[in-house]
Amino acid sequence: MGTIETAFFGHHEADPRALLFYEWCQRRESGYAVDDFAEEVHELSRMERPLEKACWRLLDRIESAERLPEWRYLEWDDVNGAAGEPDSAAVSAEATAAREAGPLPPEELFDRVHGGWLGRAAGCTLGKPLENGFLWTPSRIRAYLEPVDAYPLTDYVPVRDPMPDGVELHWTWPESTRDHIDGCPRDDDLDYTVLGLHLLEQRGPDFTTDDVAALWLERLPFLQTYTAERVAYRNLIDGFTPPDTATFRNPYREWIGALIRADIYGYISPGDPTRAAALAARDASISHVGNGLWAAQWAAALVAAAFTADSPHTALTAAQTVVPARSRLGVALSEVMEDHRRGFPWDHSNAAIRARHGRYNWVHAIGNACCIAAGLLWGEGDFTRTIGLTVQAGWDTDSNGATAGSVAGILAGAASLPAHWTAPLHDRLRSSVAGYDGSSIADLARRANDVAVRFAH
Repeated sequence: MGTIETAFFGHHEADPRALLFYEWCQRRESGYAVDDFAEEVHELSRMERPLEKACWRLLDRIESAERLPEWRYLEWDDVNGAAGEPDSAAVSAEATAAREAGPLPPEELFDRVHGGWLGRAAGCTLGKPLENGFLWTPSRIRAYLEPVDAYPLTDYVPVRDPMPDGVELHWTWPESTRDHIDGCPRDDDLDYTVLGLHLLEQRGPDFTTDDVAALWLERLPFLQTYTAERVAYRNLIDGFTPPDTATFRNPYREWIGALIRADIYGYISPGDPTRAAALAARDASISHVGNGLWAAQWAAALVAAAFTADSPHTALTAAQTVVPARSRLGVALSEVMEDHRRGFPWDHSNAAIRARHGRYNWVHAIGNACCIAAGLLWGEGDFTRTIGLTVQAGWDTDSNGATAGSVAGILAGAASLPAHWTAPLHDRLRSSVAGYDGSSIADLARRANDVAVRFAH
């Protein structure tokens, strides 16, 4: 499996071993009859040097496999490429509730939008040193933190001195660990929030997927994209257009990338999860389908719902309405909600999430969405507890911490966020988006607030 991990961290958009292996995984996960290819896939994907023609031939055969007749989940193909319409009655009830709540007072709206940006930045930074799901399991995270009284997490990750043998934090640790943070470090989880704001300012709510594609090529460096986005970018350069960019030789199309791009659509749709989900789906369709796209809808709806919700549970219930109930994502999120309803402790729920979804890659949308949901539910509205639990769950720690922090930050408002999370950020955001490095977080929040107000009229 070493060569697959190497491809994962390298040029996975072009490595036939990675594209073959992860497409085979994607087909298995979505109910296709591909088990008989296992031996060939593992043999070719583990080779030190790729046999390109053999990989492409086997990939063609895998892509021609039929769906298992007994498969019980709703998949992308079942809705003929549509986003998967949420339940109309549930959406209508939620929309009515949002309208009845009325618009937030201007000062409160800005405080909550600002809280979302700050929470996203803090949660992302908290998770960065532990980002590597191949290595940082919940038990290893605990074993690293407990000897220095840092578990459960209530502050940024410390650097142990001396570091335990064989332990290595993410390479960004010099700018993302306690007492080393000087402004919010650059991360794709924040790049896309910035890029989405620019898109909305320039194109408005009627932007197209072609607008998204053009903005990527203009403002986003190729090597600062990952997994599904990197493949979609490659496809754009090769002359494909959306939505084909999401599906051609893109085995990462149900991973977490579209989910991490979704928060901005919630920021500018306060109290309107249905609109937020629709905007996020349009953005997501350049690189994702199925559960990857539905996860983006869910995240955007969750953020939007947080503006008028009285609790994380209320926001999550609203977000659930934009996910097809019979999808694997819909079922997975319902299981987390049920674990919470039954009164299970967080560590029990986290173990259950890993048992149910450990077959997925550590940056797949489904397992990580469950970690976000659990962090919010068991965090019970407390910002510190929410992002701490979410990051302690492992997998895509910075992405999950960012989304959970965004929602928790909106629920609390910027003025109520603990200073030990926000002060080290120094109101400054590093970014690889052209023209935005060193941006003021408060200024980005004001601009998002202005877009929200403009779109409301």
